[in-house]
Amino acid sequence: MSDAPDDAAAETPTAAPPVIGVDALRLQLPTLPGKPGVYRMLSREGAVLYVGKAKDIKKRVTSYTRPERLPIRIQRMIAATAQLEVVITNTEAEALLLESNLIKRLKPRYNVLLRDDKSFPFIAIAADHPWPRVYKHRGARNDAHEYFGPFASAGAVNQALAALERAFPLRSCSDTVFSSRTRPCLQYQIKRCSAPCVGRIDSAAYAQIVGEARAFLTGKSREIKDSLAQRMDAASQAMAYEDAAVYRDRLRALSHIQARQDVNVLELGDADIVALAVAGGQACIQVFFFRGGQNFGNRAFFPAQSQDVTPEEVLEAFLGQFYGNHLPPKLILLDRAIPNDALMSEALALRAERKVEIAVPERGAKRALVEQAQRNAEEALARRFAESASQRKLLEGVAEVFGLDGAPDRIEVYDNSHISGTDAIGAMVVAGPDGPIKSAYRRFIIRSAIEPGDDYGMVREVLTRRFARALKEDPDRSKGQWPDLVLIDGGAGQLKSACDVFADLGIQDLPIAGIAKGPDRDAGRERFFIPGREPFSLPPKDPVLYFLQRLRDEAHRFAIAGHRARRSARISQSPLDEIPGIGASRKRALLHHFGSARGVAAAGVTDLTAVKGISRAFAQRIYDHFHGGG
Repeated sequence: MSDAPDDAAAETPTAAPPVIGVDALRLQLPTLPGKPGVYRMLSREGAVLYVGKAKDIKKRVTSYTRPERLPIRIQRMIAATAQLEVVITNTEAEALLLESNLIKRLKPRYNVLLRDDKSFPFIAIAADHPWPRVYKHRGARNDAHEYFGPFASAGAVNQALAALERAFPLRSCSDTVFSSRTRPCLQYQIKRCSAPCVGRIDSAAYAQIVGEARAFLTGKSREIKDSLAQRMDAASQAMAYEDAAVYRDRLRALSHIQARQDVNVLELGDADIVALAVAGGQACIQVFFFRGGQNFGNRAFFPAQSQDVTPEEVLEAFLGQFYGNHLPPKLILLDRAIPNDALMSEALALRAERKVEIAVPERGAKRALVEQAQRNAEEALARRFAESASQRKLLEGVAEVFGLDGAPDRIEVYDNSHISGTDAIGAMVVAGPDGPIKSAYRRFIIRSAIEPGDDYGMVREVLTRRFARALKEDPDRSKGQWPDLVLIDGGAGQLKSACDVFADLGIQDLPIAGIAKGPDRDAGRERFFIPGREPFSLPPKDPVLYFLQRLRDEAHRFAIAGHRARRSARISQSPLDEIPGIGASRKRALLHHFGSARGVAAAGVTDLTAVKGISRAFAQRIYDHFHGGG
C-alpha cells in the first residue's frame, strides 16, 4: 500500500497563533483614522480591556506601540490586546462623553472605575395637587412636580426636609394618607405640618408657604426672612400675638438652618466642590453639593484601578464618569488642576446644554470650601483603612440586599419577649461598622393594655416610643441617632405594624425590613419582607445571611435577658413589699414569725401585734391591705 496519505497529512501546516500585543496594534495602524473618537482594546476572548478617547486616534494608538515608555498597568493591558474597535466622533468633547459612558457600562479592567455610581435623591414639591406636598424623590421624574437637588444621600435630604418642615410646615404624607385623615397627625402637634388635611389652614395661606419653600430651595432665603420679619411685626402691632409667635418660630428655624453653614457661601449659587486624597495605593474623592448657596451634603467615592495613575488623571476620569449620569452644576471647584480642564468643561457644557465652569480656587471662601472637602477626603480614606475589610463587605452586602444608598452606619434590630403576654419586654440592639454598639442598646417595658401575646401591639408600642422620642430630640437627624436600616424580627404582620407607626408619626423613607424564621424555625431558611416587594430568601451559605442572623439572634438574646430579669424580679417580690412603710426589718420579722407571706395575710390584728416592732396601728394597716379595708 502507498504511504502517500500519511506523508500528505504530515505536511499539513498547523494554525498560526493569534497575534496579540504590540504586533496586533501595528497590524491595525494603517486603517486607523486621524480623527477624534473612542477606541476599545479587546482580549482574545472579546472582553473589553480598556476604553480610551483621543483627538487623533491614529497618533494615540501609535504611542501604544512603544510600551516601554508607559506605566506597568498599560504595558500589561497592551500585552493582552488582540483586537481594536474604533468609534469616530465629531469633536474631542463628544469623544470624552462617549468614553465616560462606555467605561461605566463596560467596566473595563484597566480603566479607573467609579464603583459607587448610584442615583442621588432630590426634594420634590408635588405641584399637581391642590395641597402640594414636599417629599424625597429618587428615580424617574414627573413633569408636574418640581425638583430641587441633588442631595448627597438619603440622610442629607432627610435633614433638609426636617429643617424645611420647621420653617415651612407643609404636608409630607402621601395622597392616600392625606385623603383618609380625620384628625391631625403628630407632625401637626410638633409644628411640622399645618394640617391642611383637616382644614387647619386655608388654601391661600398654604399656597403662600409653598411659594416660600420654593424660593428658599432656590437660594432666596434672605428675601424670605425679610418677608417673615415684616409679617411678624405687623401681626404684633395688630396684637395678633399667636400669629406673631408662628412667624417668630419660622424665623428661628430659618436662622438655625443658615447658622449650620461652616462658610458663608450664599453667593456661591449652584456648585460642586470636588477634592481628592491619595494614600496606600487607594484614592478617595469627596464631592460637596451646594445649591442656592446651601450645603446639600457630601459623599465619598473610592475609584478602582488608581494605583499607578497620577492623582490628576484619577480626578479627570472621575469627573467624566460622575457627570455622565448626573447633571453638572454651573460651577465645579477642584482642589487641583486636571490635564484637560478646557476639554472637560466643553464636554460637560454639551451634557448640561449650558456653560459649565471648572476652576481651582487659590484663596478666599471658595478655597476654604475646597480645603474642607480635601480634609474630608483624607479622613474618609483613613477610616476606610481602619475599618475591617470583612465587616465593610458585609455592610455593603446588606446595602445591596435591602437597596440602601450605601453601607449602613447604624442598623437597629427589634424583638419582643414574653410568656403568654406577661412580663413583656421590647428590645433594640444596634450595630455599625465596628460591630455592636452596646451603649445604644435599649429595652422597653410594655406598658399599654394590649392582649396577651399581641406581638403586633408590642411592635407598635416599642417603635412609637422610640421614634416619637427621636422626632422630639433629633428632628433634623443630625446627631447620628437615626438608623440607616430598621430590622424587625417577624414577618408581614410585624412589618405592617411598623409601617403603620411610621405613617402615623409622619416618618418618610426610613428603610425597614422584617426577618422571619423559616419553616420549622430552621436557621438558614429565613424570609425577608420589604414594603412593596415580594418576600425573598438569601442563599443558605450567604455571609450576609449569617450576619443578619447574628443581628437577629443578638436582639433575641437581649430581649430574653430583659424578660427573664423582669420575671425573676417579680417572682422574688413578696406581697409584703406592697404595704406602705413595711421596711426590711419589719418584713423580716413578719416572715420569721409566720413563715410565709401567706401566713401573714391569714393572720388577725391581734396575732400581728405579737410580732416585735409591729404596733397595733401598723397591724391594722397590714390586715386592711390583705382584706380590702380602708
